[in-house]
Amino acid sequence: MTKEEYVRGIFNNIAPRYDLLNTVLSFNRDRGWRRFAVARAGLVPGDKVLDVCCGTGMLALELARAVNPGGQVIGLDFAPAMLQIARRRLAASPPGHLVQLVEGNALELPFADNTFDCATVAFGLRNLPDIKRGLAEMRRVVRPGGRVVSLELAKPSRPIFKQLYYFYFDHLVPFIGRLGIGIDGPYSYLPRSLKGYPHQEEVLQYFRDLDLEGAPYYELTGGIVAVHVGIKK
Repeated sequence: MTKEEYVRGIFNNIAPRYDLLNTVLSFNRDRGWRRFAVARAGLVPGDKVLDVCCGTGMLALELARAVNPGGQVIGLDFAPAMLQIARRRLAASPPGHLVQLVEGNALELPFADNTFDCATVAFGLRNLPDIKRGLAEMRRVVRPGGRVVSLELAKPSRPIFKQLYYFYFDHLVPFIGRLGIGIDGPYSYLPRSLKGYPHQEEVLQYFRDLDLEGAPYYELTGGIVAVHVGIKK
């Protein structure tokens, strides 16, 4: 089984409880993280945005609020169960009509070059089989002067806090996740996915290698998540 097939299966299985568990596991910080990322995207009403690995549509909805009125958001994900929940969320929210959902592969985006004013990804990069290729695809579909924005789990460095965080992540997150969805596996993958994901400094270098210029990354909540912003030349 490929990583892509494995990850798709995980997200299809956890879709019904995904948002609730994210809120619980992040101590309700996830909403603030998404809003911070949207604020760094530099959007104005009328902009056209792509949200890669859009999942249940939480970030796409925040983006829709930022480009309303007259804007457009396209949310792309490869897990049908996640998109099904996103459709329900968007239908129940006033700016949700600005969002169009597409089932597709983040490594082969079905859009022409220079199509969007911004491309975002939230908690999706670490799940890709090829992170650099995913970022390169996002850069490709963004117009010159547009932004690529990533919100992702990160690796805190402060002593004591770092040890407490990894204890929570390695032991308590899988336990809480198992209680929430009733099966082992999916929330044991979460700490594994972070351990295999590069440090935020290395991700910044990926942005620079792709000629995505901009501010250094932003660490939030003690460095447990990071927002990277790059501007396409």
